[in-house]
Amino acid sequence: MIRIARPGQAFLVAAAIVSLTLAVRLVLVDFQSMDYRAFVAQWYDFIKANGGFSALRYEFANYNVPYLYLLAMLTYLPVPTLLGVKAISILFDLLLAFYTYKLVALKYPRGWVPFLAAVTVSLLPTVVTNGAMWGQCDSIYAAFGVGAVYYAVRSRPWLACVFFGLALAFKLQIVFLFPLLLILVLLRKVPWPGLLVVPGVVLLLDGPALLVGANPVQLLSVYVDQAGEYTRLTLNAPNIYQFLTVTNSADLIRNAGVLFTGTLVLVVILGVVASRMTLTIPRVVLLATIFAILVPFFLPAMHERYFYLADALSVIVAFYFPRRLWPVPLLVQFASFFSYTPFLFGRAGVDLKWLALAMLAALVLVTRELVLETRRPLTPTGD
Repeated sequence: MIRIARPGQAFLVAAAIVSLTLAVRLVLVDFQSMDYRAFVAQWYDFIKANGGFSALRYEFANYNVPYLYLLAMLTYLPVPTLLGVKAISILFDLLLAFYTYKLVALKYPRGWVPFLAAVTVSLLPTVVTNGAMWGQCDSIYAAFGVGAVYYAVRSRPWLACVFFGLALAFKLQIVFLFPLLLILVLLRKVPWPGLLVVPGVVLLLDGPALLVGANPVQLLSVYVDQAGEYTRLTLNAPNIYQFLTVTNSADLIRNAGVLFTGTLVLVVILGVVASRMTLTIPRVVLLATIFAILVPFFLPAMHERYFYLADALSVIVAFYFPRRLWPVPLLVQFASFFSYTPFLFGRAGVDLKWLALAMLAALVLVTRELVLETRRPLTPTGD
């Protein structure tokens, strides 16, 4: 293993990663997606026209207020709107890369491997295009989600719950990792009162909006409204619903899909808890990756972007189990990125059924590895 001789070397490598990350994204920042023009740009204009932070007393967006706080801050800065919006996402791209480094460094405490993992995640096509091109902000909840996993395995359960709460305050999709949090609680790695911290953080972050006069009912129901907004079985997501062509009884299938997904998640949770599995770091990483793929794969009304957390975790799990799981990030990225193309470029580069099969293959590989891992003698870092 090549060792980093001096802290200065690590700093130079980190600076190089940041520079490369920014350089790649600068090429894309002028692109204006339909989502940016129809939603984010209009939210920004509304906030600016209505007094900055004081505009948050109105109901004008379907995002929770922490992201709107960031947009409100932009209105006070001499920064072009498009650049400012994308800069927010890019900053959290870097935070995601940082926690990737931290999590992988638990397996490789010396050497360059954690830096390689960080730069790999920062340069994933979905990570690059999601924020710098599309203008989406999925890197925010993903960065906090990976940070939550890191603090959980570092035996800092309260901080892990704070990070779960921060992720939830920005995006509902962090619930894909909530089964892992429940396992941590049931196996006494996280004290059960820690569960109260998660909604507590969300409520705390709602505070500034309430102080300027926001409707508390609207703040508390924003995710309920989001969940009921889409009625299609899938919105370009590479999941099981790509194999269904339904014109009738879509509501019945959607409800059955929710029930089936919940049952499947419960089976995994009960299986892990009943086996009294020792939660080593590699096993927690495996479980996080499984849930990040499994839930959006079987849950209806998923967007293509909802595998974003799986994109990052698939890289991390491959660094933990390189001999057997190296195909996983390739499969996940293939499925995830090419599901972006119909929206970003107006046409599908690959049939979505093939993308769904690729995502299923990744799920099978990671699940199989967890089963094999539980049969091996305990090691601190896996593979």
